Amino acid sequence: MLMVLLLISIAMIAASGVPGLLLGRRNSIGQWIAIVLNVGGSVGGAVALSMHYSEGAGSSVSRIHWPLAIGTFSVGMDGLSALFLIPMLLISALGSIYGLEYWKQSRHPGNGRKLRLCWGLLTAAMMLVVIARDAVLFLMAWEIMALAAFFLVNTEDRKREVRRAAWIYLVATHFGTLCLLAMFGLLRYASGSFALWPTAGSGLPAWLPAAAFVTGVIGFGFKAGIMPLHVWLPGAHANAPSHVSAMLSGVMLKAGVYGIIRIAGFLPHPPIWWGGTLLVVGAISGILGIAYAIAQQDFKRLLAYSSIENIGIIILGIGLALLGRSMNRFDWVALGLGGALLHVLNHSLFKPLLFMGAGNILHATGTRQIDLLGGLAKSMPRTFVLVIIGALGICALPPLNGFVSELLIYLGLFGTASAAAGKSIIWAALAAPALAVIGALAVSTFVKAIGVIFLGSPRTHAAERGHEAGRSTLVPMAILAAGCVAIGLAPGPVVGSIVQRAVTAWEPATAQANDAITTLAPLRTYSVIAVTFSFAIFAIAAFVLRRRLIPVSKASTWGCGYARPTPRIQYTGSSFGDFVIGLFAWVLLPRQKSVQLHELFPQRDAYASQTGDVVLDRGVVPSFSFIQRLFSFARPLQRGPVQVYLLYVLVVVLVLLLFAWW
Repeated sequence: MLMVLLLISIAMIAASGVPGLLLGRRNSIGQWIAIVLNVGGSVGGAVALSMHYSEGAGSSVSRIHWPLAIGTFSVGMDGLSALFLIPMLLISALGSIYGLEYWKQSRHPGNGRKLRLCWGLLTAAMMLVVIARDAVLFLMAWEIMALAAFFLVNTEDRKREVRRAAWIYLVATHFGTLCLLAMFGLLRYASGSFALWPTAGSGLPAWLPAAAFVTGVIGFGFKAGIMPLHVWLPGAHANAPSHVSAMLSGVMLKAGVYGIIRIAGFLPHPPIWWGGTLLVVGAISGILGIAYAIAQQDFKRLLAYSSIENIGIIILGIGLALLGRSMNRFDWVALGLGGALLHVLNHSLFKPLLFMGAGNILHATGTRQIDLLGGLAKSMPRTFVLVIIGALGICALPPLNGFVSELLIYLGLFGTASAAAGKSIIWAALAAPALAVIGALAVSTFVKAIGVIFLGSPRTHAAERGHEAGRSTLVPMAILAAGCVAIGLAPGPVVGSIVQRAVTAWEPATAQANDAITTLAPLRTYSVIAVTFSFAIFAIAAFVLRRRLIPVSKASTWGCGYARPTPRIQYTGSSFGDFVIGLFAWVLLPRQKSVQLHELFPQRDAYASQTGDVVLDRGVVPSFSFIQRLFSFARPLQRGPVQVYLLYVLVVVLVLLLFAWW
């Protein structure tokens, strides 16, 4: 019954955009039908999840006959699949409601129907990915997910920058798929079937698990956006519609994380270098991701690089869990994987919240450029408050939810430095300072973004035109903000039920009382402190505002002694982040045009700073250009007529027949 209800929900969501195709280009009825089907399917999926948690069932698998010669339609549910289904259902429903005003069919007759069709297909494909228990079914769902995301990124396909970002994504995701084909071939060789997810037994050659792990991490790493496989992510997230960016960052990246977690469980006792590799990759992704973020002048591109940082934090937790599995330290497994999975849930709340906030700003002002904004807290107060909540959560500041998940990872990393762990593994504790650096840079990044966008005075006429968003966009944001606050103040129920069950599904040994997350982490004490602290802050603020102890006055911003100050003398995002960019200039390689003053009354000059993506701009693009020039001799073969291509097919078939006869 549970799986039947879940499959019906997937079918409803997948079909949500179909009715709109039968209606007119400006007809909004199709949009309402899509919302009803999407929300209805999400509610049905939520009922199926509640049945799973209330029954306390472990892993259940259902098989349905299909006409294909290989594989089976095999789907299943365990604690790990259930956890990843939660953000998929939530963001799909809230994003469709958000798009009611943000992407009205009447205002976007050329691409609104395409967006809603691919929105439903993307959600349904991701849900099928996490419940698939057959490699063939998994790859089919994975490809539907990739193509649906391509068309969503390419929604505004009349813009050259959008088309470029979409094609980069498509090429990158299919490189990852090639690696997954190799990984599933190795799993098929190891287990003798396409059933997922197998656990390796004894008697395998030593190279096979290592090869499966490496190809799996690379293949899923492309989708997750870990460095240096992230080349598609900044452009795709920046150029897609904002609620699509919320889905890509908050949910689709987690499909890659899900795959990494599954392949990491291939061996009961993996070699130590597996966990060590993920710790290094996570630290690099986290530090460089947030360093790139602070250098960005495009708010959505800043949020995109911040997603790379958060994926790095999640990978750190998975690496810690793998080390625990290698050394039979199930407390490390519980804290590492528990922190990573809780961060999966947390990131699926505050990152869509921030992208939706960016959508409100773009919708109101027409620009994503941070240095062209300012003063929006006055004209968009509700958006300002909601974005502040998301920023506090993503910066891991108490009492918001991001702090709790990073706290669990910190506790696990500190455990690797204990005397009982032994000197052979104490190097893993170096990931803790890396996590601290990530947190400090995140605070700096969002202080820059929030300060320049919302505070001060409007820098341009576009910022002066800012106005508050409508109710259909603010309500989904408010629900996400409430989730950030709820998990931040009371993480115990989520950790003790949802996260613990997912960890147990991956490593059953953590179900012991001494290795339960709620036993290893002082979550009850934290909740009491967090609630008390929050209540005290609100009480003091209410008392001060009620008694008007602080006089309110109006004055020009950043006067600095000038008689007639203008908004131009305010700090910009570039000047705010210049110090941090300088620290990482050796890897960011920023391009700057400095102002040189040689006289008392200099002529007008301009300062320009741009930080591109080193891997994409100086690695991938030049490599593809070189390959294009290298094989330019074969260009005459591609002449265009269909008859020529049929001739090529005939020649290839004849060669194969001759080869078989020989």
